Amino acid sequence: MEKIKVSAVQFAFKPISSFEEFASNVENLVNQAKGSDFVIFPEAFTMELQYFVEINQIHEFEDKYIDLFKQLSEKTGQYIVAGSHTVKRNEKFYNIGHVFYPNGQIFKHKKTHLMPAEVKMGFTHGTEFKIFEIDGVKFALGICYEMEFPEVARTYALKGVEVIFTPSYTLGEHGFWRVRHSCQARALENQIFVIHSCLVGTPPIDFMAGWGRTSILSPCEPPWTPNGVIAEVSSAFKECVITGELDLKLLRKKRKRGVATTLKDRRPEIYDF
Repeated sequence: MEKIKVSAVQFAFKPISSFEEFASNVENLVNQAKGSDFVIFPEAFTMELQYFVEINQIHEFEDKYIDLFKQLSEKTGQYIVAGSHTVKRNEKFYNIGHVFYPNGQIFKHKKTHLMPAEVKMGFTHGTEFKIFEIDGVKFALGICYEMEFPEVARTYALKGVEVIFTPSYTLGEHGFWRVRHSCQARALENQIFVIHSCLVGTPPIDFMAGWGRTSILSPCEPPWTPNGVIAEVSSAFKECVITGELDLKLLRKKRKRGVATTLKDRRPEIYDF
């Protein structure tokens, strides 16, 4: 696999009255990504279900969530990064990212770095940096706050990851820019692609509005754009889908002979901790 086409969803909260209504909208967004190899949704976008259930009941829709995306992935032949969903295991709650394969396989990643607000809500930290491989290309999930820690992306890069999918839900503009700047820094530091998918709009409960501008990011290196943005949503609140191409052959070339070969120019022998 030398080139892949990715579509990133900017998902906006909207009033719904049933899971079926939620599923219909999800399918419509996937249809807008026709022709892409990967489709990515934001972190915690199933919180939209709060329009007709309590927040502590969202985990009860796990089976329907799994069935929905398994069917969509099998139907379209696409790999779908279905954001993240609240899952309950042994009386503990986790924020788990899911990747659905067309063959029915499911990759799962428990968010390892939780915001203080998530901890207060009762979520439990994940403890593993898991990667998945497709046709010789290694991918990983860096869920929102995880990308604010350089060690996360660096660990992935040392394991051979070339693309990090970042489902995100940030409350307010400050939160968005923390994650966005972090994503761009991680792309630069590790010479990787980062796909940042945002949940936006006002939720049905008393939270700050989700703020975001979904983007597909590359290193800041010719022939990519000077600012390292392959594609980007212009509005912070509208629901839409953006698409871009990731040239992995070019990425590997730049890692060896680019202007700034940051992946291999590290000097761990002089870093004193």
